[in-house]
Amino acid sequence: MIYKSYIFALLLRVLLLLAALITLALGIVKINTYLLIGSGVFSIITCYYLYRFLIRRFVEMDDFFESVKYRDFSRWFSEKHGPQDIRELHKGFNNVNKTIKAINNERQAQFVYLQKILEMVDVGIIAYNLDTGAVLWTNESLLNTLDLPAFKNINFVEKRRPQLFEELFDTYRTEVTSVALSLRNENLKVLISDTVFQVEEDAFKLVVLQNIENTLNQNESDAWKKLLSVMTHEIMNSIAPISSLAETLQNHIQNNQQNPELHPLELDDLNAGISSIKKRSEGLMKFAKTYRSLSKVTHLNLETVKVNELFKSIGDLMQASLADKPVALHFKTENPEMQFEIDSYLIEQVLINLILNAIDATQTTTNPTIEVTATQNTKGRVQIKVTDNGSGIPEEIMESIFIPFFSTKKTGSGVGLSLSKQIMTLHKGKIQLKSNPETGTVFTLQF
Repeated sequence: MIYKSYIFALLLRVLLLLAALITLALGIVKINTYLLIGSGVFSIITCYYLYRFLIRRFVEMDDFFESVKYRDFSRWFSEKHGPQDIRELHKGFNNVNKTIKAINNERQAQFVYLQKILEMVDVGIIAYNLDTGAVLWTNESLLNTLDLPAFKNINFVEKRRPQLFEELFDTYRTEVTSVALSLRNENLKVLISDTVFQVEEDAFKLVVLQNIENTLNQNESDAWKKLLSVMTHEIMNSIAPISSLAETLQNHIQNNQQNPELHPLELDDLNAGISSIKKRSEGLMKFAKTYRSLSKVTHLNLETVKVNELFKSIGDLMQASLADKPVALHFKTENPEMQFEIDSYLIEQVLINLILNAIDATQTTTNPTIEVTATQNTKGRVQIKVTDNGSGIPEEIMESIFIPFFSTKKTGSGVGLSLSKQIMTLHKGKIQLKSNPETGTVFTLQF
């Protein structure tokens, strides 16, 4: 309806101008002075009002576009004055301004919300311009961790802490890296990751820094507590009977010394007691050696090894152990030329331990089978799976089997799986477990 009124008003003015021009042409043809002057004046007036009619709409639109250009969305266009079509145009302008203001307010609220979250997290974050070094944003956690005042350009850090600047801003990392930073009063262990992103023509770098010193100290403290608890328990279990038996033997000897006739010395009992003490002492020595085997694996001798060669070596080693057992051991690889960088001695130890555990798990299984397979994931990393069709691992102990000295076997030391996990951690990999009482167990080594 509004557009119809606009078209009608425009058409009326065009027709009036056309009539004025026709009259002017008629006055020229008839050589009528009064008609010529009147129609000329009327034509000029009609052109002027047509111009004003058109230019007013363009001026209104120019005003609106100018306010958009300078982001002045607070401007209000009158909806109660002027022609109906201009009032409707103003109403549309105001609706656009309201929408843009609402979007800006929402974005501002999201920005403040995100900023508050980033301020609250215990992770240092800084973003800066790669060309100028101007800091785009940083949070208090980074300043507190590095013991720095607020700064607007990373050149501030370069002048006062060159070594810190090199580690934090001048080094590019492709993955999360653990770094020891030398601060004024201490050495700080942190995790650093960074990324570069582009905003229009400017390049920015985002650096994320996490202080792991307290976490490492807490984890180390917890590990020591668990280790001391296990060691104390095991040592007490060995020492208590030794102490009790030694006290009993000592009483027998003292009684015999005081009254040989009333308390004769039984050499068989004495020999049996000493033998028991010796046996328990040997058990304690075995426990100490077992603990030492856990603590001595601290570094790797890496070499490039073909999976087929690794499997052949393990197959040869296991041949004697499987000679008198009805267990079928199979090795499979999807690519005969597959190779990876490992400490072959330690990985052999891991796989042999897993195979031995699988042999024990299939003792009561019909047609026991163990399958060792090697594949590559989508990232090209090698995965080795040791699968058996044995009795599986009870769900209630699955979380405990990697704990040092935890074992469900009567003759087990509880070290094999914990040592395997330590070896995989040294390889920057991990060991995963899936087990089902009906289908068996799968250990996956991910490198």
